[in-house]
Formats: sequence, structure tokens, C-alpha cells
Amino acid sequence: MSETPADPKQAPPREHKPRTARDSITGILKTSRKIAVVGLSSKKFRPSYGVSEYLQSVGYRIFPVNPGETEILGERCYARLEDIPEKIDIVDVFRRSEHVPEIVESAIKIGARALWLQEGVIHQEAADRARRAGLLVVMNLCILKEHVKRFRLAK
Repeated sequence: MSETPADPKQAPPREHKPRTARDSITGILKTSRKIAVVGLSSKKFRPSYGVSEYLQSVGYRIFPVNPGETEILGERCYARLEDIPEKIDIVDVFRRSEHVPEIVESAIKIGARALWLQEGVIHQEAADRARRAGLLVVMNLCILKEHVKRFRLAK
């Protein structure tokens, strides 16, 4: 006797599965409010500026980390992550990959919850170090694009 196909309108029973990276990204974006943006530029044409401007527009507080600037997007700039006087949820990195290991050490020191390496920023050993220290790590993805995919409704 053959089984009849399931009604396509009825969802299959949900299986218990371990959390996926997608669930972790959604979770960190939902529960975070403060984002340190390492390498944020005051130049409006730079991706870091547009991404940070978007993050502000959807309710995140950004903390620019750039020793060459004093203020970007109305926020005081900090020379290092360790100089930020508030608890940071996400460290969003717009620096070249070779700078990631020192940023990871700083992110661990300040007790950040997540390390977000933007598109093109890849450093597997540093990412592994951050994971071992308990940080959620997102690598080679744009935080703006991931936020839009999860939370912005198509109009």
C-alpha cells in the first residue's frame, strides 16, 4: 500500500534541530542595541558609512572606532574598542583581514557578544579564537543585507 502525498497546504511536523547560523544571526540582531563599527569612515561613499547610517535608522546605537576621526554620524569616535565607555553587543569590522586578530583580542577584552566581519573580511584563525572565547562570529557577510533579509518587509 502506498502512502498518499501530504497535503501541500499543511506544514510538515517540525523536527527539533540545532540552531543554525541563520537563527543565530537573527537572534543577535534582535537582541543587540549597541554596535561598535571598527574602521567607520566619515566619507559618505564608503560602505562603512552607508551601513552605519542604516543601522542608526533602524534603532541601533553605533560607536565609531577610528583613531583618525573625532565624530561620525553624530557619534563620538573612539581610537580603540577598549576606549568605549559602554557595553558593546556587536563589533562590526570594516578593516582589512590582517587587522582582525588584534580586533578579536579587543572584542574579547571588552566582553562583546558577537564579532561581525563584513563582506571580504575573512580570517579563520581569529574567528576560531573569538568562538572559543564565546563570541558569535559572522564572517564575510554584510550586516545591512542580513538585517534587511530578516526584518524589512517588501513594499
